[in-house]
Amino acid sequence: KSNKLQVRLVDGEGNICGEASLTVSSRQWKTYKTVITAKATADTRLEIIPLSAGELNLDMISLFPQHTFKGRKNGLRKDLAQVLADIHPRFIRFPGGCVAHGDGLKNIYQWKNTVGPLEARKAQRNLWGYHQSMGLGYFEYFQFCEDIGAEPLPVLAAGVPCQNSACHGDLRGGQQGGIPMSEMGAYIQDILDLIEWANGDAKKTKWGKVRAEAGHPKPFNLKYIGIGNEDLITDIFEERFTMIFNAIKEKYPEMIVVGTVGPFNEGTDYVEGWKLADKLGVPMVDEHYYQTPGWFLNNQDFYDKYDRSKKTKVYLGEYATHIPGRKANIETALTEALYLAALERNGDVVHMTSYAPLLAKEGHTQWNPDLIYFNNREVKPTTGYYVQKLYGQNAGNEYLPSKITLDNKDDKVQKRFASSIVRDSASGDVIVKLVNLLPVEVNTHVDLSGIGVIQPSAKRTVLTGKPADTPLPVEDTVEVAEKFDCQLPAYSFTVIRIKKANEK
Repeated sequence: KSNKLQVRLVDGEGNICGEASLTVSSRQWKTYKTVITAKATADTRLEIIPLSAGELNLDMISLFPQHTFKGRKNGLRKDLAQVLADIHPRFIRFPGGCVAHGDGLKNIYQWKNTVGPLEARKAQRNLWGYHQSMGLGYFEYFQFCEDIGAEPLPVLAAGVPCQNSACHGDLRGGQQGGIPMSEMGAYIQDILDLIEWANGDAKKTKWGKVRAEAGHPKPFNLKYIGIGNEDLITDIFEERFTMIFNAIKEKYPEMIVVGTVGPFNEGTDYVEGWKLADKLGVPMVDEHYYQTPGWFLNNQDFYDKYDRSKKTKVYLGEYATHIPGRKANIETALTEALYLAALERNGDVVHMTSYAPLLAKEGHTQWNPDLIYFNNREVKPTTGYYVQKLYGQNAGNEYLPSKITLDNKDDKVQKRFASSIVRDSASGDVIVKLVNLLPVEVNTHVDLSGIGVIQPSAKRTVLTGKPADTPLPVEDTVEVAEKFDCQLPAYSFTVIRIKKANEK
């Protein structure tokens, strides 16, 4: 018997803001779609109302925008995806930190549950307490990375759940729990299967065929894989991480495995995590730390002191400046800009960085500050976002050593000013970054002797405001030469992009 359904959007006062109808005629599971055109802007709920008597089974109900980023099927919300793409990220970490290793063993994120047909994916709650439909799964993630030219960096649990897990009645699933050794073989195979899914031949490999059937015959060319997320470095962790690392190294020796050294930049887990990385020869480890502006100011030499004989490199996977009240403003943004200048100087050690957390929906945040806030209608980037964007769009690939000379020799003054000069070999552009966290304007002299012949004018971008402000960057053109003067406003981040002279 056919059954007609009314599908509508209703606001808090009961007003219908858009509606459509569907006729369900099959006694088997079948996909039905309709288009609703909104007549108003409002916070609404979706209502599905049967218009005739009968029995009806519904599953996988999804309200989805018609137009997605790059027009991808089941793709991402255009404005959110674009604001990420505008950073020009070199990589994207997914599915995040504690989401990956989950709230207990049964809540560990399982990538295989996220790559098939939408109606077949297995939804679950996560450690942060909200529901994941898995509509954004590994396929959509890898597709998005490819669309914006970013390397995927999937992060999987190292055989243990999050250190903040509750036991949920399973004594194996709390802080000291781990996947039983009898099940580790199957778990490791799941990780190896992910690499095959991403890189395997579409016709010759089992999981390569699954990827191809989803709509992507060509391999995704996965290069990085994260194992673990700021875990406690216990014997249980070490045993399981070692098994996973050795299995990946044996089958995929070219894969860059990113390990973990705990949740802080010091302490037992940090020390033991580095010992394990050195012992196994892990290519890279993921460091995390959230600190005050004072910490970042006083630790700009953190990686200057790094042992250059170490083979293991650093991925600073989670960091942010936190002030009382946990707000993002020009003070936090400029502190991060200062620290990023130090990280560029130490690019031989710190190969990757990512601010965290990245996205937060207004009214549904468990953590502040975040880089980008949004609601159902608009995206609201923070000032810190524009620092990340300016660094991402002006990263370069060659660091040019530089020296800062300030008339004021006070250490507190010296630490509030930073510079970084890089070259983009693809374009030949030289990029000068200058950060002034002082409450006064700084008149500086830039000496670029030896960089070659340059054009006489350059694009300048300045982000400036009072400490509590959340300003936007302003672009203009500035005259430049091999040597030129530059005025830096109080509390400012200045980026000058200088082009080489056109060859005749």
